[in-house]
Amino acid sequence: MGNLLLGCSAAGERLVTAARDGDVIEAQKLVEMNPGLARYATFAGFSSPLHAAAAGGHAEIVMMLLEKGANVNLKNICGHTPLMEACCSGRWEVVQILLLFRCNVSKVELLSGRTALHFASAGGHARCIRLLAADLCPGFSLSTVTDSLALTRFINKAANGGITALHLAALNGHSDCVHLLLDLHANISATTLSYASSPMAIGAGSSPLHYAACGGNLKCCQVLLARGASRTAMNCNGWLPVDVARICGSHWLIPLLTPHSSQLVPVFPPSNYLPLPLMSILQIARINGLRSSTSSCDESDLCAVCLERTCTVAAEGCGHELCARCALCLCSTSSIDSEMSAPPGSVPCPLCRKGIVSFVSLPTNEMEAGQSMSLCSKCSGHVDGQCQNPFATACGSELCRKNLFEIVPPVVCGGVSQGHVAMNDI
Repeated sequence: MGNLLLGCSAAGERLVTAARDGDVIEAQKLVEMNPGLARYATFAGFSSPLHAAAAGGHAEIVMMLLEKGANVNLKNICGHTPLMEACCSGRWEVVQILLLFRCNVSKVELLSGRTALHFASAGGHARCIRLLAADLCPGFSLSTVTDSLALTRFINKAANGGITALHLAALNGHSDCVHLLLDLHANISATTLSYASSPMAIGAGSSPLHYAACGGNLKCCQVLLARGASRTAMNCNGWLPVDVARICGSHWLIPLLTPHSSQLVPVFPPSNYLPLPLMSILQIARINGLRSSTSSCDESDLCAVCLERTCTVAAEGCGHELCARCALCLCSTSSIDSEMSAPPGSVPCPLCRKGIVSFVSLPTNEMEAGQSMSLCSKCSGHVDGQCQNPFATACGSELCRKNLFEIVPPVVCGGVSQGHVAMNDI
C-alpha cells in the first residue's frame, strides 16, 4: 500500500509539473494512465494540477482536467480557486473555460476575503472583469446589465478592511478597469472600514479617489471625478484626496484634486469593455459546447474566421454566422470604438463591422446529436436519466420509453421514422 501511495504521489507531482509548464502531451499521458489524478487536490507543492494550469494560462490542459472530473471550485492551500489564479495573471482564455464549466465567481479567498474580481482589478485585467460580469448579467442591453442586483452586489463585494475592486483598480492606476467597474455600477463613494488599517498608510475611511490619488494615475482620477467622486471627501486621518496626492508625491494631481479646482474634467462615454453580447454566447457554449465537427460539412458551412469549425451561432442584427469558439473569443477580446454608431458594449462583427449585441444558436439537424447511438438529440443530452424530448417516440433508448407518453405526432429519431404510439404499445 505504501508503494502504491508513493507511486501515485509521484505521478501527481509529475502532473502538476506538466500542468505548470504547459506540457499537454505529458499531462494527457499521465491522466490516461490514472484518470483519478485529475481530481487530486494537493501535492507537496500545495497546489492541484488545475491550479497550476490555470495560473500558467494553459487552456488545453485546463479543459482536459475539467473533462476528467477536476473540481472547478477547488481551493488550494492559500484559499485560491483556479478562477482566482487565472484572474491574478490575466488568463482570460482560462477564465472562459472555467465559466463554461460553471465555476462560482463569488468564492472568496480565505485570508483577505477577496474574490476573483479583486484579483483581476488589482492586476488591470479588464478582459477578465468583463467575463466575470457576464456570468451575472441578466440581459443584453446596457440598462439591464447595470440594473442587476446580483451583479451590483458582486461588483461592490468588500474584502477585508472594506476594500472593493474599484479601490484596487484605482490604486494600481488601471483606468480601463476603473471605467468598466463604474459602468457596472461600482459604488464610487465606498470607503474602507474605520477600524481597519489601509495599505500604504492612505488611511481608513478612504474612497476610491483617495486610492487613485495615492496611485498617481491622472486618468483614473479624471474618470472618478467625471462620474461624481467628491474632492472634499475626508478619510479618518482627516485627509482629502489632494492631501494624499501631496503625501504620496503625486504633485501633478494637485491642480485637478484641489477642492475648488477649475480644471476641466473630460467626459467619458461608456466603457469599451462592457460585456453586452457575452452572456448570450456563454449560455450557448454551455449548452452546445465549443467543439463542432467539420467532417460532414462543405466550405459554405465553415466559420469565416477560423475556417476550421462549422458555424453554430449567428449575430443578431447583421446575421453573420460564426462558430461558438470564435464568437466567444471575439466577445472576450474586442472593444468597439466609442465613436461608432453602435450600442455601448457591443463588439464589431469581423465580417461587416456592425455592432453585435447578442448571439443566437443556429438550428441544428435533429438527427445529428444522437445518430451514432440511435438516440434523439434530446436523449443524447439527458439530465438525471430522464428523456428531455416530450415528442420522442422512436428513440432506441429506454429513456424515452420510461416517460410513457401518450399518443404524439410521428417523429424521426435515430434515423428511424415511426407513426403514432400509444401508451399501451410501450
